[in-house]
Amino acid sequence: MVKKSVGNVETKTFDVLGDLKLTSGKVLSNVSIAYETYGTLNSDKNNAILVCHALTGDAHAAGWHVGDRKPGWWDGLIGPGKALDTDKYFIICSNVLGGCSGSTGPSSINPKTGKAYGLDFPIITISDMVNAQYKLIQYLGVEKLFAVIGGSMGGMQVLQWAVSYPDMMKKVIVLASCARSSPQQIAFNEVGRRSIVSDPYWNNGEYYDKVNAPDAGLSVARMLAHITYLSEESMYSKFGRGLQDRDELSYDFALDFQVESYLHHQGKTFVERFDANSYLYITKAVDYFDLSINGSLAEGLKNIQSKVELISINTDWLYPSDQMVEILTALQANHVEVNYHELKSDKGHDAFLIEYPQLNFIINSFLSENIVDDLMDSVIPTISKDATIKEAAKIMFDNHVTHLPVVTDENVLIGIITAWDLSKSIAIGCNNLTEVMTKDVKVCKSSDSLEDIAKEMKMFDISSLPVVDDDLKLEGIITTDQISHLITNY
Repeated sequence: MVKKSVGNVETKTFDVLGDLKLTSGKVLSNVSIAYETYGTLNSDKNNAILVCHALTGDAHAAGWHVGDRKPGWWDGLIGPGKALDTDKYFIICSNVLGGCSGSTGPSSINPKTGKAYGLDFPIITISDMVNAQYKLIQYLGVEKLFAVIGGSMGGMQVLQWAVSYPDMMKKVIVLASCARSSPQQIAFNEVGRRSIVSDPYWNNGEYYDKVNAPDAGLSVARMLAHITYLSEESMYSKFGRGLQDRDELSYDFALDFQVESYLHHQGKTFVERFDANSYLYITKAVDYFDLSINGSLAEGLKNIQSKVELISINTDWLYPSDQMVEILTALQANHVEVNYHELKSDKGHDAFLIEYPQLNFIINSFLSENIVDDLMDSVIPTISKDATIKEAAKIMFDNHVTHLPVVTDENVLIGIITAWDLSKSIAIGCNNLTEVMTKDVKVCKSSDSLEDIAKEMKMFDISSLPVVDDDLKLEGIITTDQISHLITNY
C-alpha cells in the first residue's frame, strides 16, 4: 500500500464540562483541551487509538496545517498505509493539560482574575493529564479505545491510562519511557527549571503582559534537554569536532563548533513556540511520575488488563533500556501479555521520533496481531433453554441482535437461536425453543486469530460466533461486522 499523508488538518478544542479535580486536591474550572483526529470512527466505535505526545509536543501529530513548513511530529507513523493506518483506525491526539498549544495551562486566562494564571495555575501530574484526556474520549463517543500509544512523557501517559482505566483499551504501546522517573531524570529537569526561574525576565512567572519573556532561561533549558535526546554516536556522526563557519579556532567565547551552533538554534526556535511556565509545570509532572506502590512496580501495575508492547532504544541514555526491562519484569510478574523490542539506532532518545521504518514494522505487527478478544463483545444478551420463542424474539428485538446464545444456569453454552430459527418456528407452529435452536454450534476461543476466524466464518457462511472457554462457558460473541474494518479480504 502507498503511504500517504492525512492531508490538511485543523486543531479543535473541547471544553470540559464541570470542574476537573486534580491529584493535589485542587480544582480547575473552565478547562479546554486542544485535539486533532485523523481517520473515521467506525459504527461500532471500536477502532479509536489515542496518541500521547512527549514533553514539548502538541496535538498536531500528523498532516499539515495551512502554512506549515513540516507536517505533524509523528507524520511518519500516522496516515494511510502506515502503522497507525487512518484507513483502519480513528486516531486522536490532544495537547496535555498544562500545555501551551491550545489546552489549559499557566498561560491561559484565569477566569477568577481575567489575567494569565502564571504561578496561580495548580501543580499537575501525569494522572491529571490522563483524566482530562479521558473526558475528551468520552466526548468523542468512544467507550473503549483499541490502543493507546506514546513515547517519552507520552509513554508515561500510556502507562497511567493502563493503570487508571484498565478496561478502557485493548492494547498499549510504550516507547522510550519509564514507570517512575529516576534521580538523574529529575536532576536534568531541575537544572532546566533553575535556568528559567533565574532569568530576570521570568518575574516570578508574571511576564505575559511584559515586553520581555524569560527566553534566555528557556533556551538554555531546551539546550540542556536536547543534549539528553541525542546519543554520543549521533553527535559524533552529525557534528564531530567540526567548526561552524570558520577554518580555525577563535580563541574567544564565540561559537566555534557546529554542535554549539546547533544547540543555540534549538534553543532559539524552541522559545518561539513554547511557554516557560508550561515547561516548569510539565517537567514537574514528569518528576512526580511514579507508578510503584510501596516501592513495588509489580504492585503498581497489577491491575493492567491490556496487551502491552514495550519499545526501548539501545542508545537512549535519558530513558535507558533497563527502565523498560523493569516494566517488562513487573508485567510478567502479573501475567500480563507483553512484548518487548529494543530498537537498534544511533539516534539516542530521539529515535522514537525518527526511526520510522523500524517503528512502522514493530507497531503494525503488534496492532495487526489481532485475536478474538480484541474485538469481541463480552456483554451480550443470552437466554435459557426453558424460555419461549416469544421471549427470544423480544430479547433479540430489544437488543438489535440476530444471534442469541442459549446457556445453562452456569453460563455453559448449549445452543444458539437465530433470526432464521425464529422464522422457522413460525412456519412450523412451534413455541419450544429447544426444537428450533441450533445445538451443534460452531464456537471459537478468545485467543484465536481474527484472521483465522474470519476465514472460517466466510467458509461456513456464518455472521456470528460465540466465544467460549475450555469448559464451554460463554465469554462473548464475535461478528463479521466487528472485524470487517480490520480485515478486508476474509
